[in-house]
Amino acid sequence: MTTLSEVANRAGVTPATVSNVLRNRGRVSKDTRERVMEAINALGYRPNLNARALAEGRGPTLALMVSSIANPFYPEFALAVEQAAREHGSFMLLCNTNDDAPTAYAYLNQLSGSLSEGVLVMNCNLDFGTLRQSRAPVVLCMWEKPEEAPGLPCVAVNFRLAGQLAAEHLLRLGHRQIGVIIGNGKGGVHTTRMQGFIDTVRAAGVDLPESHCRNGLDTVQGGYDAARALLLDQPGLTAIFATNDLPAIGAMHAATDLNLSVPDDLSVIGITDIQMAQETRPALSTVAVPTQEAAEMAVDLLRKLIKHPAPLGMPDEMRVTSEPILKPRASTAPLKQKNP
Repeated sequence: MTTLSEVANRAGVTPATVSNVLRNRGRVSKDTRERVMEAINALGYRPNLNARALAEGRGPTLALMVSSIANPFYPEFALAVEQAAREHGSFMLLCNTNDDAPTAYAYLNQLSGSLSEGVLVMNCNLDFGTLRQSRAPVVLCMWEKPEEAPGLPCVAVNFRLAGQLAAEHLLRLGHRQIGVIIGNGKGGVHTTRMQGFIDTVRAAGVDLPESHCRNGLDTVQGGYDAARALLLDQPGLTAIFATNDLPAIGAMHAATDLNLSVPDDLSVIGITDIQMAQETRPALSTVAVPTQEAAEMAVDLLRKLIKHPAPLGMPDEMRVTSEPILKPRASTAPLKQKNP
């Protein structure tokens, strides 16, 4: 195996210069950089990442912790993070916690500082106090309350506005008998988007009683079960809002099994705009959140914290993405007036 010293000898530079070229650090002239890269390619040198981690006391990767890789949103977000990390010469480790706090804690304890330089966190079921004890910088991804700092560096998305946009869309279409499916149970991370929807509907003078709301898992099956129960209990509903795309898709399946046409008998709208939302039939109306932008912001903020840790006592940085955008598709339509 070719060593870093052999690369340095061939290029006529010091091992430290080779190291700086590989990490894109320090001041290295263009000519010197080209000589080093020529030597690396000629000798087939590959950096020993484990050795570097041991020598520097930190890993050459960024870790991304997600709650469930089975949710299509997380692979899409992970792809965006991986692309952003590679653009800066970093690798990404993907850690799936399955919504299990001990698993998330084990990842955080083992990865931070040894195998990874920093950690991006997405709904991993760890309390913020635990995250603040990480040995490496942590950035909370897609925090849902831009008006309320979480006490950690974060990238925030205005999910209250996302709920508001979904409500305004259904109201413009003439719907007044509306059901709500909360995709991860009342009081979870979807509370903000739910509240934005409910506040907008009620501000328009439309009643939205508790009987029109159902809690469920943030899955297609969870949406199916919640929508089926809701539609059987409230057969007069003409529209359903789900706090995420997966339960919204499940709601469309439930409507079909109950012999309801989407959107003729029932309009359905979700939030996020995962790829699957565009591929359903009918295509799902939704409110798109800036996933790519959030991933790029999160990687940039984490890299900043790795290079320049925030001084003690300074407020944690929050970056806010651009606003969510309504994506009306075939699953919503104007309210059909029934013949008397």
